[in-house]
Amino acid sequence: MTMKTVAVIDIGKTNAKVALVDLDRFEEIAVRKTGNGVVNSGLYPHFDIERLWRFILDSLAALHRERRVDAISVTTHGATAVLLDDAGDLALPVLDYEFAGPDALADDYDRVRAPFSETGSARLPMGLNVGAQLFWQERMFPEHFAKVTTILTYAQYWSYRLTGIRANELTSLGCHTDLWNPKATAFSSMVEALGWRNLFAPVRKASDVLGGLLRELADEMGMPQDLPVYCGIHDSNASLLPHLLTRSAPFSVVSTGTWVVILSVGSDRVDLDEKRDTLINVNALGDPVPSARFMGGRAFSTLMGENPPAGSLEAESKVLSARHMLLPSVPVGSGPFPSTGARWTTDERALASAERLAAVSFHLALMTATCLDLIGARGEIVVEGPFATNAAYLRMLAAATSRQVLADSRSATGTSLGAACLVTGVRVHTGAERFMATVSDDYARYAEEWRALTAAHVKRVVDA
Repeated sequence: MTMKTVAVIDIGKTNAKVALVDLDRFEEIAVRKTGNGVVNSGLYPHFDIERLWRFILDSLAALHRERRVDAISVTTHGATAVLLDDAGDLALPVLDYEFAGPDALADDYDRVRAPFSETGSARLPMGLNVGAQLFWQERMFPEHFAKVTTILTYAQYWSYRLTGIRANELTSLGCHTDLWNPKATAFSSMVEALGWRNLFAPVRKASDVLGGLLRELADEMGMPQDLPVYCGIHDSNASLLPHLLTRSAPFSVVSTGTWVVILSVGSDRVDLDEKRDTLINVNALGDPVPSARFMGGRAFSTLMGENPPAGSLEAESKVLSARHMLLPSVPVGSGPFPSTGARWTTDERALASAERLAAVSFHLALMTATCLDLIGARGEIVVEGPFATNAAYLRMLAAATSRQVLADSRSATGTSLGAACLVTGVRVHTGAERFMATVSDDYARYAEEWRALTAAHVKRVVDA
């Protein structure tokens, strides 16, 4: 049967959606969305899995009524594992990775985790390393953990709910989990040493078809039981995949959402600095990819709120001439300047809203440029997701890097389209277009001064 339409389950940290992707046009044609809240009761803050599950089933059924769904694919944020008992139910709640509980055992965990040289996984706070989550859960809730028979990566948990088949997958294991050795294509030495290896379901490719829908789900949603469900992929690698399949190295993809994740293909060989949130991801083809990240989307919403003003060149010019700057970083704890709190070089209260937008956009672009430098990025820079429509961000990024910037703004994120690339027969292409706006020398001079002030700001914090 010719595949024409795929439904993509796309679970982000802030929002979840189910999108319908036309495989010939390679674009979203329908979408349903919901917030992805955290439940703060119970053993610890955790994701509301059953509410998400109900949303997924209702959305799949509704979209299938609008247009026949030929396959299902899944993509999710990383830093999340699901622990199942023998019956296939949750042995423990699915921990919110922004919960600081695992930090209480940080010293003990640091003594057992595999080194950065083995995993390419930077040591991160809270539950951002899945290994730290598991270590904390096992020691804090030993009776619950003793019932764990299967550990699944997050995207593959949803595939399991649909098919009943348990699997793990490379891109999800290889995203700052501490669980994977990308050079050996095997679990890390820590997994073996802590006796977790037999708990992990078999590792499959993202593009593997795990199976068809469970009969009861097919009947409930009015969908065919033999509908293929694909294994699924980590969201940052989903954003990379269309470019990986259609573009020649060297290039970089800047995937923007709650996190800004920068992935570099064909980069210069550099020594990654795990203390600055650089790491190795594993792409859908199984290859290591130098990467860097910071919470750019979270920073934007914190600084600008939910209804930011429209940008303007006049506001950008005022910010450039007055050198209104926001130095790193928001929030503290991740990114290339993890220990440095933000500082304005001006009275931010005096800024008009459009000027504030320009200054924040410039800040985010310069944070991105810093990340690109840290991973030895070369060639074109493709920006996808919300920042692809932010002209101030794109202008400053082009000036700060002196490289061609392309913007792909066809959808709110590129993750759904990337997950659709897993489906057999898809006609992959990207909507990345060259950003052709004129950029004056004032942008480059601003970038140079921002870097100098940031270096001095970081030094003061370190020396204090």
